[in-house]
Amino acid sequence: MTKKPHEIGADVVAGERDALSGLLERMPALAESFDRAVQLMLSCTGRVIVCGMGKSGQIGRKLSSTLISTGTPASFLHPAEGFHGDVGLVTSRDVVLAISNSGSTREVIELVPVMRELGAKIIALTGAEQSPLAQASEVVLSWGEIREADPTGLVPTVSAALTLALGDALTVALMEQRGFGMGDYRLFHPSGAIGTKLTLRIVDLLRGEHTNPCVPQTASFAQTLEVVTRNTQGGVNVVDEDGKLVGILTDGDVRRTMQVASGSVGDLLARPVRELMTRGPTAVPAAALAIDALRLMEDHQPRPIFLLPVVDDEGRPVGLVHIHALVQAGLTSDRTR
Repeated sequence: MTKKPHEIGADVVAGERDALSGLLERMPALAESFDRAVQLMLSCTGRVIVCGMGKSGQIGRKLSSTLISTGTPASFLHPAEGFHGDVGLVTSRDVVLAISNSGSTREVIELVPVMRELGAKIIALTGAEQSPLAQASEVVLSWGEIREADPTGLVPTVSAALTLALGDALTVALMEQRGFGMGDYRLFHPSGAIGTKLTLRIVDLLRGEHTNPCVPQTASFAQTLEVVTRNTQGGVNVVDEDGKLVGILTDGDVRRTMQVASGSVGDLLARPVRELMTRGPTAVPAAALAIDALRLMEDHQPRPIFLLPVVDDEGRPVGLVHIHALVQAGLTSDRTR
C-alpha cells in the first residue's frame, strides 16, 4: 500500500532522529578527536575556513556564519571557486573545516593539498573514516556509515542533519571555551529579535509620569482609584514619606477589595491605600534587561504577575511596566510551560 505523505515525512524525521541518536552514542569514541578539533580552532590565530560542496557547502555556510556570530573568526570557501583564486584567502594561521559525507568529493579532495601547502591545518567532517579526505586531515570527526532518508538513499538528508549537529557541537564547545557570554552575544547581535532581547532595557519603555503613576501611602482609596483610572498602566505605585516604594495597588487588587469589602461604600473609599495595597512588591532596577523582567513576571510564584514596579538606586519608583508593554515590544521569554 502506498504511504500517505505525512507517513513518508514521519519516516524521514525518524531516520534523522535515529542517526542523531547514533551520533550521540558515538561521541565517547570521538572524544579525543573532538577535543583536538576544538583546541585547533581555539588556538587558531587566523580564521576557521569552512569548505564544502553542494549541500555540505550550504550547511558549511551556516556553520561559518554561526562561528562568526559567536566569537570565532571564520570564512566560507567554495571549493570550486578556490581553484580560481579564492584559495588565496587561506594562510598558515588558519584551520580548515572540510566537509564531505563521502570523504571523496573531488573539488574538496583536490583543494586540500593546496591548503596544506599553504600551511593550514585540516579538520574533516565526514562519514567515511578511511576516505581520502580523512587520510589527508590532521583531525577526523566521522559519523560512520549511514543511509540517507529518501528511497534512493542518495539525497543528502540524514548526512545533512549529522553535519549540522556536529558543526553546532563544535561551535558551542568553542563558545564555552572562549567564555563567550551574553554580553558578547549582545554586542554581536545589536538588532532584530535577538537584538531586542539582548539590548532592550526597562528604562527604554518608560515615558515619564504617564508610566509612573504614584500615590503616597496616606492617600485614600478614592484618591488612588482616581490615579489608577487616569492612567493606563493598570495600577499604581505606593510610596512612603521619603518617596520610596512600599507597595502597589493593581486593578486586580481593586476588584478583590470590592468583592470582600463590608460596610458602606463611603467607608471603603475613605480607607488609606496602605491598608489595601500589596506590600513589598517585586520590583526591578531601570537598567534591567526587559527580557529578564518578562521572565521574572512569568516565573513569579505563586502566580505570574502583570505589573512590575521599576525603581532607582534609592528604591524610588521611576515607572510601572505592564506585561503587555513587554510583549508589544516584541519580546517572548521562550519558556516552555
